Amino acid sequence: MRVACPEERGEPGDELELVETIERSGEQPGAVTRVARQLGIGPESLRHWVCQAEIDRGTRAGLTTEERARMRELERKNRELRRANEILKRQPSLEDEVVVRPEQRIP
Repeated sequence: MRVACPEERGEPGDELELVETIERSGEQPGAVTRVARQLGIGPESLRHWVCQAEIDRGTRAGLTTEERARMRELERKNRELRRANEILKRQPSLEDEVVVRPEQRIP
């Protein structure tokens, strides 16, 4: 099950506070687990948020939040275009249609 990050839950700024709390704790063993327990969230969720915040600040390699959002949007558009192409492929082509000339029309 995927846990929504603070931004997705509509709590702007919480992620920064969480990252600052972890950074103040330093590299102490179990800092992330302790802070996560205090906040009532899963330690892996908190680790993910901290890593993503580091990526967004440029201190860690990876896709930023904005790049991930752009990637999701492009993938969604790509799926829509593929679906539309499949629909168009199933439609009869213009060459396959019977052409009715004006003199052949029934009045």
